[in-house]
Amino acid sequence: MAEGDSELQDLYREVLIDYFREGAHKGCVENPSMSSHGVNPSCGDEIELTALVRDGRLEKIRYSGHGCVISQASSAMMAEALEGRTLEEARALTASFKGFMLEGVSPESLPDELSETRALEGVRKFPLRIKCSLLGWNTLLQALNEAGSTKGGTHAA
Repeated sequence: MAEGDSELQDLYREVLIDYFREGAHKGCVENPSMSSHGVNPSCGDEIELTALVRDGRLEKIRYSGHGCVISQASSAMMAEALEGRTLEEARALTASFKGFMLEGVSPESLPDELSETRALEGVRKFPLRIKCSLLGWNTLLQALNEAGSTKGGTHAA
């Protein structure tokens, strides 16, 4: 591995740890419009996602639960990137992130809104850890899908 690659991996590791420790989007939304529970059975990571939707936008996203640095940092990145977005934008950005993690889409092709998620590129080398990085995103998709089937697309239990 070239020295530059090692430095980049160290930087990415620091970014993930910063997101993990910061906890800016941890917690629960009071009276959420949507909520969903996600579990990664391969490692035991667990997340409870709550969100407030107003006028078709994800006004506030919070997550709680427990898990590894990857699942927690990725959930924080997701909340940061998707808060304030329309539900359609959230779905599109989630699809972009999943393409990045599962299909080897280059980090440079990620939308600007997802630039921080490039720090998860190294995770792609470890298939079981990819599930960790996708836990929050899949839990949000589950909430969006459940919300779409109840109360005009704004509430899920």
